[in-house]
Amino acid sequence: MKTVDESDAGILCFISNLPGFRGILKQRYCDFIVNEVDTDRKVVHLTSLDVPPEEAAVEHNETKASDQLNRSYASEIESFRSLAGDSDAQCLETLINQVTSGKNEDSIPPIVLSANSDKSHRTAIHNFFKDNFKFLVTDTVDGPDASSKCIRVRLNSGGNNNSMGRNSKKRKERGDNPFDSRGSENWPEQLGKFLRFHLYKENKDTQEALGLISKMLGILPRSFGFAGTKDKRSVSTQRVTVFKQRASKLAALNKRLIGIRLGDFCYVKEGLLLGQLLGNRFTITLRGVVVDSEDVIKASANSLGRNGFINYFGLQRFGSGSVPTHLVGATLLRGEWKSAVKMILDPREGDILLFKAREYYKETDDIDGTLRKLPRHLVAERAILQCLKKCPGNYLQALKAIPRTLRMMYVHSYQSFLWNHAASARVQKHGTEHVVVGDLVFCKGDDTEKELGCVNPEFEYESSNDADDSSHLDEVPETDHPDGRHNLVKTVTAEDINSGKYTIDDVVLPLPGSRVIYPMNDVAEVYHHLAEKDGINLTESLHNVKEFSITSMTGNYRRVFQKPMDFEWELLTYIDGNKPLAETDLDKIAKDKLANIVKEEEAVCGNKKKDPSDCMKQSESLSKDIKLSTENNEAACAKEVKQPHVESVCGADSQGKQMALKLGLTLPSSCYATMAIRELLKTSTSVSDFTSFSSLL
Repeated sequence: MKTVDESDAGILCFISNLPGFRGILKQRYCDFIVNEVDTDRKVVHLTSLDVPPEEAAVEHNETKASDQLNRSYASEIESFRSLAGDSDAQCLETLINQVTSGKNEDSIPPIVLSANSDKSHRTAIHNFFKDNFKFLVTDTVDGPDASSKCIRVRLNSGGNNNSMGRNSKKRKERGDNPFDSRGSENWPEQLGKFLRFHLYKENKDTQEALGLISKMLGILPRSFGFAGTKDKRSVSTQRVTVFKQRASKLAALNKRLIGIRLGDFCYVKEGLLLGQLLGNRFTITLRGVVVDSEDVIKASANSLGRNGFINYFGLQRFGSGSVPTHLVGATLLRGEWKSAVKMILDPREGDILLFKAREYYKETDDIDGTLRKLPRHLVAERAILQCLKKCPGNYLQALKAIPRTLRMMYVHSYQSFLWNHAASARVQKHGTEHVVVGDLVFCKGDDTEKELGCVNPEFEYESSNDADDSSHLDEVPETDHPDGRHNLVKTVTAEDINSGKYTIDDVVLPLPGSRVIYPMNDVAEVYHHLAEKDGINLTESLHNVKEFSITSMTGNYRRVFQKPMDFEWELLTYIDGNKPLAETDLDKIAKDKLANIVKEEEAVCGNKKKDPSDCMKQSESLSKDIKLSTENNEAACAKEVKQPHVESVCGADSQGKQMALKLGLTLPSSCYATMAIRELLKTSTSVSDFTSFSSLL
């Protein structure tokens, strides 16, 4: 087998016939900037690293309460003695000594003061505690007789002092409670139970970044919620939530994190779930542009904005190894469990160390020895081997040992394979301009569907380093939307075409499943013909294992043509290929911070008592620190991809100037930005065709 190319994956056509041009995509990860678009249509940016005001107020109160424990209360006790007498003062002194000694909260009993029938005197005692002992609370209980009452004094367990509550329950008393019940026992009422923040990351995938943060916080990775994963080779900003964690604690991590920043903190009532986003805003820089005339770029860019691109699943969907994921998926759909295991474990092209580990297992069947050689990020392979060690020969059970989101990737990849080929057939047979009889279209009136695009809830899986084939997913996750999308489409009739009600933008194609319909024209034959060649029946299952059966999946619909939203572009010239050509969120924060520093120092330097040269030196020092904080990964970035020697537009000039094309576009979460770039450049995204001047994968 060989690495999958575009023709294998059904990526065959373009919308326009315009000539393309050459350009380098992702030469540097900072050339690919992704900002999440939330459900309110707002683009998510990192704008502040500060702790929110509401927490600052809570921390101030807690600090005041905490400070009270670090001083002597001799004078207050003497004042209380004159108010309540020697006996009650002695009881209070004993209680305070227990509290200030750090004794466990649960082992500190309340005290009951002497009986008192004077209500005004009891009120004075209550007020005394409110004014002098914030960490104690009082209430009134019945006295020894009907005419008297007693004041009870106990430790305040309401959360004004973190040091009071941290040992209030031993870990063993929590039992098997889920992670989200393990937050602070005394969480402030005025704060939402979830902390939402913006995660900014450079050249790291979402799971990698959250895994590192969870380790530093000492919590489980599943404590975090997010709407979708982002591509590793990029600079991205997205929303994340975590249960009962303080913003100050996360903000403190910024000093220790490399290539990651956390900010824009706020407290909310609910955590984020996969799919709670509209899409992503991309800022993409194509470097080293080579073209005969700038008019070619202008025509291609305008065509992309006007006509869009064919909404193919990108090559990342089919894996980066020499064993494409859709072929493994076809094997699973046929019920050939042993063959599927063999395809996942057998040697393949790529990393020589991995090849040797796979080859070792194939030759020796030594599971323990192979596990020692396999890196831990190969979760699928390790899960299979560990299961085969316990249950030799049970290949189905070994496949089910793979984490679900990962094992379902194979079958989903096959669905994508069929969809891509059907989309190419639709373009080849009927063009890209008009709706034809038998096409499927979204029913009119469903504006939400039209805005979001279409995805399959069963296509949801996470981008991570769990397996070599899943660590190269594109910048888009599959999102979770309600079922029943099959009711949102209809088959186009001649009457519909005459009415002009539907346009080419409304045309969709199904992702195979039990609850979809197929086009009522020759495009439907593509699905069944390809499936039949692979020994698969799209209407009948060949086995009774539901999760590996295409008939047990609901299926859904995907728009064939997609136009970028809020599309903009500009041509730039540059000399130094190591300099960033687009501002990241962190760049903007640093620039604003530096501007404020300079402004403040200019005011200070106006004072004759301050040496202006000192102001200048301090400004330069701070500027350098900020610059380092935003570019600490640039050296590594520059080493990742060597820029090939290319001539600039219309030939290189004496100064070595080169041309770059910067694009801004917003896409629904189910769309691949690489497919938009493919339409622009008219260049295959296959590794064999693209490596010479691009670092796409």
